[in-house]
This record gives sequence, C-alpha cells and structure tokens, in this order.
Amino acid sequence: MMSRTFSGLFLTTVKQSTALVKSGRCHYSKCMTQRNHMRLRWTLSGKVVKPICLCYPLHQASVSQNKSYKHTAEDLHFQILPEQINYILRANEQSHKVPETDGKNRNTVLKFESNILASNTPCEDRRSAATCLQTKGHMFGIFDGHAGSACAQSVSERLFYYIAVSLMSQETLQEIEFATEHMKPVLPILQWHKHKNDYMYREIASLYVDHLRVYWQELIDLDNESGMSITDAMYYAFQRLDSDISLEAQVPTDNEMVKNLTLQIAFSGATACVSHIDGVNLHVANAGDCRAVLGVQDENGVWSAVPLTVDHNALNESEVQRIRCEHPASEEETVVIDQRLLGILMPFRAFGDVRFKWSEELQQSVLKSVCDKEPLNIYQYYPSNYHTPPYLTAKPEITYHKLRPQDKFLVMASDGLWEMLENQEVVRLVAEYLSEIRLLEPQVSIEKRSLGYMHNLLLKRRTKRQSFQDQNIATHLIRHAIGSNEDGEIEQEKLAAMLSLPEDLSRMYRDDITVTVVLFNTNAIETHYRENERE
Repeated sequence: MMSRTFSGLFLTTVKQSTALVKSGRCHYSKCMTQRNHMRLRWTLSGKVVKPICLCYPLHQASVSQNKSYKHTAEDLHFQILPEQINYILRANEQSHKVPETDGKNRNTVLKFESNILASNTPCEDRRSAATCLQTKGHMFGIFDGHAGSACAQSVSERLFYYIAVSLMSQETLQEIEFATEHMKPVLPILQWHKHKNDYMYREIASLYVDHLRVYWQELIDLDNESGMSITDAMYYAFQRLDSDISLEAQVPTDNEMVKNLTLQIAFSGATACVSHIDGVNLHVANAGDCRAVLGVQDENGVWSAVPLTVDHNALNESEVQRIRCEHPASEEETVVIDQRLLGILMPFRAFGDVRFKWSEELQQSVLKSVCDKEPLNIYQYYPSNYHTPPYLTAKPEITYHKLRPQDKFLVMASDGLWEMLENQEVVRLVAEYLSEIRLLEPQVSIEKRSLGYMHNLLLKRRTKRQSFQDQNIATHLIRHAIGSNEDGEIEQEKLAAMLSLPEDLSRMYRDDITVTVVLFNTNAIETHYRENERE
C-alpha cells in the first residue's frame, strides 16, 4: 500500500518510467503488481536490461518492434474529475437480487453484486453468474486469464454447463438428449445473469454444444440415476472441460477462424474459482490463484475472514511439494524456478496453457500447419527443462461449508484484488459498507403509508445517498484497492492517477480486478435450521 506521500513517490516513479519509454525504441512485457515492489523488463534495441516479475512472459498484444512509445511525463494528466472516476469504476457494475416466490424469499442467496476494472487491454479477467434451472443451485465464477483473454472467455462460457449436466439425473439427461436428437426444444439448463458488456464466442458455439453433448451422452451411459454429487460434478467438470479445450486445438478443420480461435484458447490460460450454493450447502472449487473468502460475524458483532480456498502458487509449500513429487528427482531444482513453474508461470493450476501439458512432439505436430503463429505468442517462451509433461493441471481443490446464520457474505475475486487488500481488510470493508447501507435505509412505518409520506421518505434517502459514493459493494472494494492509502482512507489523487495511467503503463502498477460479492439471506438460513430441529 502506498503512503499518504503518494503524489511524490508514485508520480515520480511514473515519470521516470515514462522518460525511459521515451528514450528509444522499446517494448516491454506485462508484469505482476506487488505492494511496494514493482519490476519491469525493458528491451532497448533488443537488449534485456532488467529481469521481470511475470505471470506469463508477454501479453498477446505485444508492442511491435516498429512502434515506439511517445508518452512523456508532461503527457500524463492525473487530475480527472470525480465524475470521470465514478464513470470508469461503475462501467461494469452488476447487481442481481434473487426474486421472491409466493411473497417469501426462502433462498439462502439474497443477492450478488459484481464489477470488473481492467488494466490489460483487452481485460483478461472474466466473471459468470447463473442459476441451475434443473437442480436449483446458484453458481458464481471468477476467471483470471493470462497470455491473453481467450481461455478465460471460453471457460467462463462453458464450465457452468459441464457442472450443471454432471448434477442432472439420468432421466433429465435422457430428455435433453431425446430433444436434441429429434431437433425439439431442449430443457433450459442455466439462467444466466449477465452484464450488458459480457459477450460470447458465437463463432464456435456449435463446437461447444457438440462437445457438451458428448459429455452428457457419456454421463447417461454411466447409469447414475440421481447424478453426481456436487463435489464430484465440480471435480470432473473442471478436468473434462480442460481436456476438451486441448482436444479442440488438435482436431483438424478447414475453418481457419475456428482453428485460430481454438489454438488461442488452448495456448493461453486461465485460473478459475467457482462456487455452488444450494440451500445451506456451499461448495467452492478452485484451480489457481483466484480466491474465495467468507465474511462471518460472531454473536458479539466481531467480523472475521474465513478463507475457503488456497492459492496454487509457489507461496503454497504443499503445491510446490506436489509438483516436485509428480516429476523425477532430477527435476527437483528446475520444476520451480524463481517461484514460477519452469521459471515462467505463476499459478500452478490452470485451464489451457498446453505449452505446459502437451509433449514436444504433439506441440510440433499441431503447430506445423499453423500459418500465423504470432498471435499464439509461444516460440520465444518455450520452457527450458521441459522433460516430463504435463507440468500443469486444471484439477480443482474443493471446499465444502455448511452455511450458518453468522455467515453473512462471500467474496470471490481475482488476484488483482488480493494483491492490494488482505482477506480481513476485504471483510472489514464489506461489513462497514453493509452497516452504512442499513443506516441509509430508514424503516418504513407500517402505520404511515400515504403518498406524501412515501415521497418524503424517498427524498430523505436520496439526500443521504449523495454523500455515499458507491451503490455496489464490488465497486466499493475496487475503489479501496486502488485508491486507499496506508491508513485505509481513499486518496483522491492516487485514485485519479491509477485510473489515468495509459494502457502501456497501467500493468506496471495493478492487475485486472474482478470481484463478486454474494450476500446471504440470514432469515432463510435460520428458517432452515428451525425446520430441521422440528423434524
């Protein structure tokens, strides 16, 4: 976290970086942001002058050798207006309240709020939220891409379907297969809750459906009448989708666009964190370094953060040991170098990234027919010490938690948030936000419901909200992640500077940030336990 003297330290650093950019023809790779530790690899006339902190060596939109940057310190204008700041922060806000049934809300999920703030261009993060229409559970996902956004985009569209069909009974799957076979209306599987800016890969949607159908046909053949448990469904869905991504990149096709897209998806990568909530049953599946944290309030009103995931990276000693044990002793010193897988990749679990999964022979066979390899951005990063693949897996770690009345919310986010804020800070910020929101919402008297009374009440609420910046919890977290000082206070100059950085400098200081906050319905949870006690 940067101190109150941000304008002196941060802006000076930016100006120095800008001056370096100006000094000659140069390009640089994206780097991971760390608190008080920002490193950059510069290539000046082809000469590397400093090592870099990488997630994956080069962004797919690397700068051409023929393009030089023109930014100067004078070009950087940090004094954007508060209205502009809010517009940027709120552009991708999303909020959805679970509808009531029969005038009552017995669902344990009350609502969710989400937001994305990009640093990369295009943004490499993705998010998903959906309701399972056949099994009634709610799913939320955070997907953090690297080496491009292609893999994260694909996984965000597909993974929920793989989980949902895994949960379905054999009878339901047979109904879906019969309808598909006879070209009749198919039972809806998911109700998506999408933001207007979310999009899909329509060009290969039919390919996705074909592979999903093969999967549900195999599930039918398993003769499992009631479907998989949620733990098994998430475990197998992660791996099956990753396998399909790999297969799609290997299958020959005359459609050049489909071929290029499937290769981009397979050669880029994405970490994933997915939660499934059905009643009081909460399951979280995680592969990579996205994170899910539970906000818990005890009977004394004290808040605590309960992590439901662990990061799969070099800071997790059990992950380091797992990878070393999966390869010969001769590779013990090379499988993890400089806290990266084979010295390159920061997350130790991810979708895609076939450069760390396929044999060299398979890679050469698939790529020999590719005319334009530049978008794949692969040859210059061929891993050294590559002897016994696969080195990377999409197998998730799955956590089960039974919701209690003291469990108030779930925060899921990409590592862009967690690099800036600790678990407990995030829970505190959400708790304070919810407390302030309640103060802003005066109770409506049952006795006074005249039109004049309601009009005055609405005016009163509007006046109070004018001093409260965010109506979205995820936005509130993002604002604090990039704009707060060491005392936890929003520093407007810092916030403006972080949002004003040109795209070629932004990645030096922060990552893409994606946040989803799920609020639980305490009344519904308490009702569940009361009814079970009577039984």
